[in-house]
Amino acid sequence: MRRIVLALLVLFTVTLTASAHEVRPAYLEVTETAPATYAVTWKQPVLDGRRLKLDPVFPEGCDRERERADAAGGTLVQRWEMHCDLSTGQIEIAGLERTLTDAFVRVDRLSGDDLSAVLRPGALRLDLAAPTGAPAATYFRIGVEHILFGFDHLLFVLGLVLLVRPRQLLATVTAFTLAHSLTLAAAALGGLSLPGPPVEIVIAMSIALLGAETIYRSRGHETLSQRKPWLIAFGFGLVHGFGFAGALAEIGLPKGAEVLALLLFNLGVEVGQVAFVGAVLLLVFLATRLARLPLAPARIVAAYAIGITGAFWAIERIVNVFV
Repeated sequence: MRRIVLALLVLFTVTLTASAHEVRPAYLEVTETAPATYAVTWKQPVLDGRRLKLDPVFPEGCDRERERADAAGGTLVQRWEMHCDLSTGQIEIAGLERTLTDAFVRVDRLSGDDLSAVLRPGALRLDLAAPTGAPAATYFRIGVEHILFGFDHLLFVLGLVLLVRPRQLLATVTAFTLAHSLTLAAAALGGLSLPGPPVEIVIAMSIALLGAETIYRSRGHETLSQRKPWLIAFGFGLVHGFGFAGALAEIGLPKGAEVLALLLFNLGVEVGQVAFVGAVLLLVFLATRLARLPLAPARIVAAYAIGITGAFWAIERIVNVFV
């Protein structure tokens, strides 16, 4: 039985590690600098030192000029110019259907009829002649998707649910929400920033800590994170906010609607977070009340899975800093 549990934990860790970073969004910005002249910026995530096979496809006649590329952290940035008509036709992200990655596309025109859209495997094209609605409204969906596919943030929230007592859960999750909202706003609007790799390492360590603390609790030990979980949630929430800000920095904020877009992004994160917590509590209710399954063994297995995954990510990210 122990071998089966260990094998499941290893499989859980490997699966999350393999997919943890591929959901980072790609970003395409097309800015009209003169009539029928465009400056293009294309950012896409790099996984394990390899770029994803993604490439923007423009209408016929839009040839790339003065193309250049550079790598910044885990992102490949390409820039070029184009002289063509982008009033009609479509923009497509070739290769997107083979990934879990979304691509945020923004077209800024001199006429003011700007376009923005999130392209994904099920929606690969942006129609240049069709209105896309308010650019800021797109950020709500991006926020929801970022939390639901951001496995490190979800594991931290799951760790909080496992660690704290029911009467402490609301205050703890609220403290986490308040903290990452503060740093997200400070980073997005005030320019406050921290280097990405240390932030990602601390986030992974926070996940490992919650797994360990849950195990300590099951053994009858009492620690600060159990007595005052809201304090731990608030402290690590500040760091997680920089993680959210890093993802938001990949696509930026729409000009003239920065505050609204930030609020919608943060609201999307919170909606996704509440939906996740609700789903976990519903599963616990169904398992314990209807299926009559024992909760304590499941809590311990989940705690080990969270702790192992967090420790694995921390080691992996530390190694990546020095390699």
